[in-house]
Amino acid sequence: MTHDHPAAPDRGASRPFGRLLTAMVTPFTPDGSLDLDGAVRLAQHLVDEQGNDALVLNGTTGESPTTSDAEKEALIRAVAEAVGDRARIVAGVGTNDTRHTIELAVSAEKAGAHGLLVVTPYYNKPPQSGLLRHFTAVADATGLPIMLYDIPHRAGTAIATETMVKLAEHGRIVAVKDAKGDLTATSWVLSRCDLAYYSGEDSLTLPELAVGGVGLVGTSTHFTGALAKQMIEAYDAGETATALSLHRRLLPLFTGIFRTQGVILVKAGLAAKGLPAGPVRPPLVDATADELAQLRADCAAAGLELPE
Repeated sequence: MTHDHPAAPDRGASRPFGRLLTAMVTPFTPDGSLDLDGAVRLAQHLVDEQGNDALVLNGTTGESPTTSDAEKEALIRAVAEAVGDRARIVAGVGTNDTRHTIELAVSAEKAGAHGLLVVTPYYNKPPQSGLLRHFTAVADATGLPIMLYDIPHRAGTAIATETMVKLAEHGRIVAVKDAKGDLTATSWVLSRCDLAYYSGEDSLTLPELAVGGVGLVGTSTHFTGALAKQMIEAYDAGETATALSLHRRLLPLFTGIFRTQGVILVKAGLAAKGLPAGPVRPPLVDATADELAQLRADCAAAGLELPE
């Protein structure tokens, strides 16, 4: 049995989406069309073999910029049907248009999603009052719990601490995927509200737990999932030396998966393992032989084998 570390605030139902989530890639067929059968097989592998408590579909790692609304809905429906009885399905619905985000949120709810991941509107750089209005409007549009996605280096705008604390007052805004890389800001938010913080950067999971985070939404976890979950559970059980040892072991892959855009290397690695992946859609490009060789080396450094 695991226990929250005493220093963490009492969160009640503190992990609305469990401890470990993977932002799942979207498998495509060789001609680049949606591979729903492959998506179901990959989801089953991630839940049954890698120990994921939840899967994020239609995130950036799922190539959401290049999948249609109809493809997004079909993917949620197929995966929710296959693994929704034993894992939470979190649908990425964030765009830089509030109306479109609401449409995607309503569609995801109908398709069987259990929660929504809503990224900060990107490129148009709304002020904080606009972010508050955007996230609140999306939270009001369905009955699903929401995980905010704070990723300033992609979105161009950070969710400020004051904004985050205000958003936490909404009954359905329950969690944050934290890719801000600012653990001081995270600490201030967590000292003032009960949002469940999930690391949005694989390599920062352990430090995020130390300031009150509850888990990871990972990319390398297509491969490192079982061990990353062990790391989180060890920390929760007060076994900090074990957690640190696992953090150090997995560091080569926590970071190596991002040597180029994360989707590219995940798909290359999955293909090497004989798991469904397929090509990426342009403007992304498939991994080169050199990049795949480097991924193999990073896997080996983490004590994980990637077949030749």
